[in-house]
Amino acid sequence: MPTLTRSAAAHAGRRRDKRKHRLAALMFLGPAAIVLGLLVYAIVFTIGRSFFDAYGGYVGLANYKRVVSEPRMLVAIRNNAIWVAIVPAVVTALGLIFAVLTERIRWSAAFRMVMFMPLVISSLAAGVTFRFMYAGNPNEGFINAVIQQVVHVVKPPGLYPGGRLSVEDFAVAVDGGFESREFVQVGQQANFALAAIRPQLIPETATELRVPAPSPSGITGVVWLDFLSGGRGTRGQPDPEKRGLPGIKVEAIQDGKVVGKAYTGNDGSYAITGLAPGAYKVRLSPESFRQPFGGYYWLGRDFIIPALILAYVWINTGFAVMMIGAGLSSINRDLLEAARTEGANEWQVFRYITIPSLMPVLVVIFVRAIISVLKIFDLILVVAPEPVRADATVLALEMWNAAFGGMNDHGLGSALATILFLLILPVMLSNIRRFRLEQQ
Repeated sequence: MPTLTRSAAAHAGRRRDKRKHRLAALMFLGPAAIVLGLLVYAIVFTIGRSFFDAYGGYVGLANYKRVVSEPRMLVAIRNNAIWVAIVPAVVTALGLIFAVLTERIRWSAAFRMVMFMPLVISSLAAGVTFRFMYAGNPNEGFINAVIQQVVHVVKPPGLYPGGRLSVEDFAVAVDGGFESREFVQVGQQANFALAAIRPQLIPETATELRVPAPSPSGITGVVWLDFLSGGRGTRGQPDPEKRGLPGIKVEAIQDGKVVGKAYTGNDGSYAITGLAPGAYKVRLSPESFRQPFGGYYWLGRDFIIPALILAYVWINTGFAVMMIGAGLSSINRDLLEAARTEGANEWQVFRYITIPSLMPVLVVIFVRAIISVLKIFDLILVVAPEPVRADATVLALEMWNAAFGGMNDHGLGSALATILFLLILPVMLSNIRRFRLEQQ
């Protein structure tokens, strides 16, 4: 009898343990099962909703036909194809290059941290940052500001950008400068009246104009700002109180060649001396009126896709560097040293040992990048200005526009969501299959 009692008690204890285990499993798996159930419901509901129009009427495959026929949708499909064809390969390649290079520098940990930092920034914040970096005004956009400094070293802006002739009786505009209409003989004068020059561009050293005396061995003249407050003076005439324009390069041209030059003084006067007797064209050099670098419009139709790709690569390359860096640390160093001992150079070691050893990691990064660019949305929404957003659009952005961005066409939005799901599904399944094969 006591034996039976102990057996029953042991059996009851085992049943309590099983119930506890089942309860623990339910507590852990229950929330995941609920989320999975909601996910399955959302997928089924979205696919079903894609067969109805914006008002709930059944339209069959009409929404899918719109996706492959409307011009805006075709642009989105084309852009998605560009992203998939370029970005995953670029991110993976850059991650591999940076990860290998960081192994050869002493401050590799700091470099990897800097590369990884963009990942901790939200895409919206990164998009706002790049929106300012791509600003067309060099005073606002970082990229154009850097380009401006380089361009101004090679081609500095002129002293009087935007200047033009006040009258065209004597001279005409030629290739950014101003040239006399007729030939000027040695001993004669060539005067130029200019306008449209901002007052802040005129040096403080500029004084009232002075017409120099003719030179028997050269050409003289004056260049002045043809403006007096209150409408005083005569247009095109060197009236008193008008200010000379110093620092302008004046050239004498004969047979298409510059044979003499001079610079205007503070009073705007100049004298080109040492000229042989004859006739010359007198030109105000274009250098004096060269416009400053105004910046490229990176967010225009011509550059918007490369600009967005560059922003995405900057954000996501750090993840590739960290993943590949972890893969590099697991490579057998004896294998690398053995290859070098056998006479392999660094490129051969990299090509035949490092890359094959990292192939599983590279595939993971490549597949992740494909999935990421197929559903890219927020970066384009933030960075691309409204006038060019239609040129930069992708399927995910069109899905948002259709369902929530003002169109209120949940049928079309569901069709786009279904297409995105069907595009991503094979990539995910192939990744899962590869994981299973690696575990066998």
